[in-house]
Amino acid sequence: MASSPGNTGCSQSGLVAGGCGATNTGTSLNITGERNTPGSSGPSTPNGTSPDSNTGTGYPPNEVDFDECLANWNSDIRCFRAYEAPTKADPAAPDGPARPAITMTDLATFAPEPVTAVGEPGNVGIAGMPTNFVAAASVHTRAGTLFGFPISVRFTPVGYEFDYGDGDRASLTTGGETWNRLGQAQFTPTSTSHVYQERGTYLVDVDVRYFAEVNLGNGWVPVSGELTTDGPDQAIRIFEAHTALVAFTCDQKPTAPGC
Repeated sequence: MASSPGNTGCSQSGLVAGGCGATNTGTSLNITGERNTPGSSGPSTPNGTSPDSNTGTGYPPNEVDFDECLANWNSDIRCFRAYEAPTKADPAAPDGPARPAITMTDLATFAPEPVTAVGEPGNVGIAGMPTNFVAAASVHTRAGTLFGFPISVRFTPVGYEFDYGDGDRASLTTGGETWNRLGQAQFTPTSTSHVYQERGTYLVDVDVRYFAEVNLGNGWVPVSGELTTDGPDQAIRIFEAHTALVAFTCDQKPTAPGC
């Protein structure tokens, strides 16, 4: 569609580029905006109120018929003022406090409970043989309020720092599984097992590192850094095992030595 420039009836202050909301790519014409019939209230400002040309905010009343403006879209004559975003002083601007940036320190009150490392079998072991450890950490989600805003916080375990109490430590990406869950026999090595060389009682603990995400109502957003919970001590008793040659089993002779 093409036409020669004509008298649009626009005031000079109203001739700004893009005011008609028409764009031309050379192959198609895209029109945005509203057409208003006589007697209607005219276009609305983004906050839903009628524009007021006396305040200088929003759109002014139509300065030309829509069809006339559309017919001259390619003549570089525009007949509506471009919308200007309201300022903070404008009543149309959103009010209320801005949401502050959230750090890992702010999420301390939402932290998961510390995890206790459990030794198999029954928190006892045999010197020179693997003792299996399990730290049962999982994804933890809590809801509450932070800085006056409703919030959901989700913690996902990403690391386990085992202190076996004999001077050895291990940094792992798993909390381990029981021998039964792994389909293994007792006293066989696992990814979280540890071998004590001497009998005695050892205090074992595990610190769990978590990755955190927050949701303020518009989806989960990661928080920089990690949160670590310090697990309590767990006493593990390690015994020595002795073997002996016997003629009968305890089932065969319950009164035999060692039965």
